[in-house]
Amino acid sequence: MTTRTATARYSGFGKEGKGAITTQSGVLTDQFYGFNTRFEDEPGTNPEELIAAAHAGCFTMALSFALAKAGFSEGTLETKAAVKLEQKDGGFTITRSDLTLEASVPGIDPDEFAELADDAKKNCPVSKLMNAEVSLAHKLN
Repeated sequence: MTTRTATARYSGFGKEGKGAITTQSGVLTDQFYGFNTRFEDEPGTNPEELIAAAHAGCFTMALSFALAKAGFSEGTLETKAAVKLEQKDGGFTITRSDLTLEASVPGIDPDEFAELADDAKKNCPVSKLMNAEVSLAHKLN
C-alpha cells in the first residue's frame, strides 16, 4: 500500500560518532543524534523518541478511526508513549512501550471506549511492528 523511508548517517564510531536522521517527507532533515542525545540530555533526537512518537501517533489515529466507525464524530484524544530502553544480556533492548491516553468522547459508554482503545492498542501497525520480522540488505563500500 505505502512505503515510507528514512535515512541515518553516522560519522565516526562509538561515543565520539555523530549521526543525522532524514525522513522522506523532510519533516526531519539531518536531525542530529548520537550518544549524548540518546543517553544524556543533549538536544537532538534518538531512535526511542522516534519510536515513541510513531507509536503514539499510530495508536491515536487507529482509535480515532475506530470511534468514527462506531458513530462518534467529536472529541479529543491525546496519547503519550514512553518507550523504555534497558541494558540486557550485554546489549540494549527496547523492553516496552507504555501508552497513556487522555480522551474526551461525549456520549460514549466507558466499557465501549475501553474495548475500542484496547483493540486500537493491539492492532495499530506500530504495535504490531513491535514483534515484526526485520530484514537487512547491506552493501559494504
